[in-house]
Amino acid sequence: MVLPLEKKKGSIIAISAPSGTGKTTIVRRILEDIPELVFSVSATTRKKRRDEKEGVHYFFITEEEFKKKIKNNEFIEWEKFYDYYYGTYKKVVNDAVNSGKSILLEVDVKGALSLKSIYPDSVLIYIVPPSFEELVNRLVKRKTESKADLQKRIERAKMELGLKNKFDYFIDNTDLDKAVLETEKLISKIISKEKK
Repeated sequence: MVLPLEKKKGSIIAISAPSGTGKTTIVRRILEDIPELVFSVSATTRKKRRDEKEGVHYFFITEEEFKKKIKNNEFIEWEKFYDYYYGTYKKVVNDAVNSGKSILLEVDVKGALSLKSIYPDSVLIYIVPPSFEELVNRLVKRKTESKADLQKRIERAKMELGLKNKFDYFIDNTDLDKAVLETEKLISKIISKEKK
């Protein structure tokens, strides 16, 4: 009797960095260039920005809905910062991985570390800014937050930079094109390993 081969599971790859490092731009480019990757769309209670689409960039839900989902244990990780909740749906990640597809998550630094504690085989990639000064500069230029929120992001960035050594890989984002290329090479290597 021949037993069916067990279906190989996909990889879980998380990209993290402090706000303003360029992780969203890098993730968008990777998803264009590596179409076989599934993107894990997070849920948030913050307001949608002008260029964002529901279900593409985030699932925009109310605080009441979010708290209900926390109670129902629907998130792998979630966090409240800048007065808003952010979370990664457990079902989205499990469905992709169990169907043999690799999934890419764009999560904050603490979220990535929570993910690793639940899925020890997940791969964490940290995008490093050219310098802390440059990071602050980028945040100021974005003009997406109030002065109080900007200050919170700067303080948080200091804390997140202190956790980078807990990650599996670092990608320097001094040159965006080079950072995208390096990240893509790394992800392609991770995906090709699982196919063997």
